[in-house]
Amino acid sequence: MTSTAQAPHSGAGTAHPEHLGHVIFIAAAAAMGGFLFGYDSSVINGAVEAIRSRYDIGSAALAQVIAIALIGCAIGAATAGRIADRIGRIRCMQIAAVLFTISAVGSALPFALWDLAFWRIIGGFAIGMASVIGPAYIAEVAPPAYRGRLGSFQQAAIVVGIAISQLVNWGLLNAAGGDQRGKLMGLEAWQVMLGVMVIPAVLYGLLSFAIPESPRFLISVGKHDRAREILEEVEGDKIDLDARVAEIEHAMKSEHKSTFKDLLGGSFFFKPIVWVGIGLSVFQQFVGINVAFYYSSTLWQSVGVDPTESFFYSFTTSIINIVGTVIAMIFVDRIGRKPLALIGSVGMVVGLALEAWAFSYHLVDGKLPAAQGWTALIAAHIFVLFFALSWGVVVWVFLGEMFPNKIRAAALGVAASAQWIANWAITASFPSLADWNLSATYVIYTVFAALSIPFVLKYVKETKGKSLEEMG
Repeated sequence: MTSTAQAPHSGAGTAHPEHLGHVIFIAAAAAMGGFLFGYDSSVINGAVEAIRSRYDIGSAALAQVIAIALIGCAIGAATAGRIADRIGRIRCMQIAAVLFTISAVGSALPFALWDLAFWRIIGGFAIGMASVIGPAYIAEVAPPAYRGRLGSFQQAAIVVGIAISQLVNWGLLNAAGGDQRGKLMGLEAWQVMLGVMVIPAVLYGLLSFAIPESPRFLISVGKHDRAREILEEVEGDKIDLDARVAEIEHAMKSEHKSTFKDLLGGSFFFKPIVWVGIGLSVFQQFVGINVAFYYSSTLWQSVGVDPTESFFYSFTTSIINIVGTVIAMIFVDRIGRKPLALIGSVGMVVGLALEAWAFSYHLVDGKLPAAQGWTALIAAHIFVLFFALSWGVVVWVFLGEMFPNKIRAAALGVAASAQWIANWAITASFPSLADWNLSATYVIYTVFAALSIPFVLKYVKETKGKSLEEMG
């Protein structure tokens, strides 16, 4: 903290780039990893019942095939920070793009259940890398005055990826006559759904060649002149570039050395700030948001909605997700990260509680009663809206901003890994929990949404308007 205070003052906090459009392009290109993250996470929604049918497996085994990608995600997230510190943020993106492409091809052409699972792990590793590199890179490149909005590009890209995957799935299902196992281009429809991801994966790889390396990484490897050029490009020429480089260098003296050991301390293994990051990640997942994107088609079919309509509802939910994300992007720098998180938690409690109530009713002729059916559908959209305008965005922004420079890379890796482990726990448990009691499952998610409110009030500090170097 002391060293940061002694660093030269560059005026970066009020920097405004001359070419904001160029900075937006850089952030959007980096966030393409988020698009792939959303697409790959959600595209499986269209294949769940087809995989169950083709390989004749029960809910528990099916859940493991769906959720196993998240193990790869956790490993990718845990190692991405170290890889990025060693070879650079851009090279890390390019590795992720190659792995995404390989995973898409392999998932579309599996010859057995085990190799489908293997390709999903490979794709998961790429998602994990993208989940860390995207927000970290954008936080490092964006001018402080725009960092919240540009940081939210990651989540915006994720929700657009989710929506596009649901739209593509719906279109392919209709082309296959409403049958997930219907023939398309010589393959079953669900295989084409998984294979289409090759297109955005290749685009991500190409875009990574069009954006500059992070100034912080360049400074860490002694390329000060190139770092100055990029800082002028993204923060404008009104700042003192020499002072800015010195400021970053001062703050980064220990950042590039950050290791797992640096995170240790306090009374419960990790330092308190690391636990706050882990807590944000876990709460983001334990409200059950990814059930809405991995299993929504299956969920709606289980309460009597026909397959084509269930795919359409999955798409409308993902559109609401985009609307909520846009709301968050507008307000994240205006009212702050913490108020948005609290507003979202309250809205999620309402939506989830209504879903729990609706699912508590017995099916009549294989369907929910009309009032409960409409309540469940509307409540699902309310839940997704409030998640998207709050926790969907602010957690990524927080994780890119909240840690002191000394531990940022390692702490972000641990927090992102916790997110993937929590995601895996929810994803792997949902089919069996739903078989047991769907209403009680939603009560559990409601409780976690409620608990997130005191957690944010007590432990989370606002990061709005602060430069990364001010974090410590």
